[in-house]
Amino acid sequence: MTQSVPILEMRGITKRFPGTVANDRIDLDVRAGEVHALLGENGAGKSTLMNILYGLIGPDEGEILLDGAVSQIHDPADAIRRGIGMVHQHFMLVPVLSVAENVILGQETIGLPGMIDIGEAERRIKVLADQLGFHLDPRARIDQLSVGQQQRVEILKALYRGARILVLDEPTAVLTPQETREIFGVLRRLKDEGTSIIFITHKLDEVLEIADRITVIRRGRVVGQRRPAETSEGELAELMVGREVSLVVDRGVSHPGEVVLRVEGLRVKDDRGNEAVRGIDFEIRGGEIFGIAGVAGNGQDELVETLVGLRKPSAGKISLKDRDITGKSTRNLRSRDVAYVPADRQRFGLVLTYPLKDNLVLTTYHEAPYARAGLRNEKAIDKVAQRLIR
Repeated sequence: MTQSVPILEMRGITKRFPGTVANDRIDLDVRAGEVHALLGENGAGKSTLMNILYGLIGPDEGEILLDGAVSQIHDPADAIRRGIGMVHQHFMLVPVLSVAENVILGQETIGLPGMIDIGEAERRIKVLADQLGFHLDPRARIDQLSVGQQQRVEILKALYRGARILVLDEPTAVLTPQETREIFGVLRRLKDEGTSIIFITHKLDEVLEIADRITVIRRGRVVGQRRPAETSEGELAELMVGREVSLVVDRGVSHPGEVVLRVEGLRVKDDRGNEAVRGIDFEIRGGEIFGIAGVAGNGQDELVETLVGLRKPSAGKISLKDRDITGKSTRNLRSRDVAYVPADRQRFGLVLTYPLKDNLVLTTYHEAPYARAGLRNEKAIDKVAQRLIR
């Protein structure tokens, strides 16, 4: 990080959307071999700024310089050609394709006679994955991988295309602590090899551990820049929200009630027919937060999907308030006040092409007051939408 000219400069970047200024004259510079953290609350403008850098949207004002020269980035393909790679918070992978097919998509390895040489692509990808310490089978399908493994595929895809500036948007949001440590190890190796990394997050402890410099954004503006050795979680939190913040949570005394959910001898198979849950027993009481911990791929998904009716158990019993609900449908369980927030909200929790009001009633559209005489009651749906989004 001793070079005089930053590898990247963003000067006076401004982006307006109807009713809001997402980026307000933002300045940012990044040097070669640096991990530069963009810290801010959700909605602060971090992702918008990086979407401008990646060519997904254009700025209303300002300029971007690469190696000291003003550059116009028209689209993501242009950004990739200039050595900019981005791993989005919600992965841009094709679930039914293999690791190798996703990595080379749009940049296929061509052999003779003009055909895609998938074997050669798999070989190159395996070499690169081994160099990064990723344990990935190039032939594995994306939908068979854990979230952490899918993120590695995204990083691999960017580096395979020659990224020298790597943007990571909330990279640890869906990772376990062990997976986070592993990703940090990868980032340090990339940094040592000269790759510049922009790390978007709102997690204070992570920026202090991994960043060389920290730029804090609040309501679309840069409000400060710090080095980890010269700041603290308290100061960063105050910069993020604009007021003093207490980082100590008083949990109080727990007073759990009677058993609400009881699981006995539960056994569940995964999509490949292998037993993922093997005879689990536990109880959850009223007023209690029950944690389930483990490295991705150890049966947590299958367990939760079975509890909410998305998967049938092969053995065991589930009781809700002493009533047997084993194998009941999701709609049946929802009527018993069982709710489910999936890890991947975009794929399994929302219909992104639907308006907000339709998403709000996805599971209740057939019930009163949202339905009347078998037809949608638009006035009732509009009313609940207006109330909930205020």
